[in-house]
Amino acid sequence: MKSTSVAAIIVLLVGCVAAVAFGGEREDAAVKAAKEWLALVDAGEYEESWQEAAAYFRRAVTKDEWVASLGAVRAPLGETASRGLKGATYTTTLPGAPDGEYVVIQFDTGFSNKGSAVETVTPMMDEDGRWRVSGYFIR
Repeated sequence: MKSTSVAAIIVLLVGCVAAVAFGGEREDAAVKAAKEWLALVDAGEYEESWQEAAAYFRRAVTKDEWVASLGAVRAPLGETASRGLKGATYTTTLPGAPDGEYVVIQFDTGFSNKGSAVETVTPMMDEDGRWRVSGYFIR
């Protein structure tokens, strides 16, 4: 799979973050799943983050592609210094993705080598009935 497929998964959610809201059971459950998944990423457990991602994500990006791409993006940023929830929006459609249940979540995040960034994490209701990450983007 080409790096453009990896970029498509990561960029999938950029255009979907116009309105940001808080609240609701779905949003709360998705934020909890996103934080648990981000803890794996923060710990450098990139293979495990791939294994814990949504089936849609795993079909689009191989484990090796994910580990290489994420390592190239995250390593230069350094350790996570802070992360605060900026917003979470429930939607059933995203550009380039199948219809389903998604929550687009943004975090204001600081890293040791980059003081201010916005992480966008998009969990989806997966085939097993759990919220699992289907997209990740750092800006």
